[in-house]
Amino acid sequence: MRPRLPEWARKSPTHFESLHRLKTDLRRLHLHTVCESARCPNIHECFHRGAATFMILGNLCTRGCGFCSVPKGSPARHDMRLDPEEPASIARMAAQMKLRYVVITSVNRDDLADGGSRHFAETVREVRHALPEARIEVLTPDFCGDHDAVARVLDAGPHVFNHNMETVERLYRRVRPQANYDQSLGVLAFARQYSTDVLTKSGFMVGLGETGEEVRVLLGDLHAAGSDVATIGQYLQPTRYNLPVAEYVEPARFDSYRDYGLSIGFKMVFSGPLVRSSYMADHVSEQAHRTDS
Repeated sequence: MRPRLPEWARKSPTHFESLHRLKTDLRRLHLHTVCESARCPNIHECFHRGAATFMILGNLCTRGCGFCSVPKGSPARHDMRLDPEEPASIARMAAQMKLRYVVITSVNRDDLADGGSRHFAETVREVRHALPEARIEVLTPDFCGDHDAVARVLDAGPHVFNHNMETVERLYRRVRPQANYDQSLGVLAFARQYSTDVLTKSGFMVGLGETGEEVRVLLGDLHAAGSDVATIGQYLQPTRYNLPVAEYVEPARFDSYRDYGLSIGFKMVFSGPLVRSSYMADHVSEQAHRTDS
């Protein structure tokens, strides 16, 4: 029998007017947000406060992670050409929203030789040109471990580099079958060494069957790789085709994970049932920089 959704894991109230207005503008420019594609529980709250995480490289992912509801696609079966206007359109939309903090993420594009890193970098440059005072966070895929691709994105000048671990090492084969735990840690370690002035960040989910000790090991591995910030949230099954929830983690345990992360040296640990990697990203970054100074 599957566990029942507790009150603390329930979604925030819907702000229908904000949701409709922003979705209309996004569709007009043929843009996607991970908020919609991944069915984030905070979408209404974030859209209401004028925040969104732009998802580039199309809306079809070449990987089939068990937790994710982003549509999957094969280059051989779908027209997955990149939209050359997408970087400029993202910048136009961010400027229209008058954003002071812009988060850019993407699907995995393992079909592309550079993993889409050139397109990623161009999007960062366009946003920096349109909003020179804004801070930019990138949430990248692992680029199949290609550090040249990671460097290409970092050279475009983001302020925060984020790559999610998603889960503990033991569960990778089930949760992220086309990814590799050490490879993802390597991406984060490279980003820290390559751009020492960039804030590094990673996020993962609990409630997939991990143990508390495994979470602490993951936090230790992230800190050793140079991550400044960790985000921890409850896994919520987005569709019946995705992995089931193994456990709803009590808020007190999220607090204990946060306290442990801070005790081993993280600048910021944002931990709670409805926390997502890009949720309140501006405030998380600000808090991490305050701790640093």
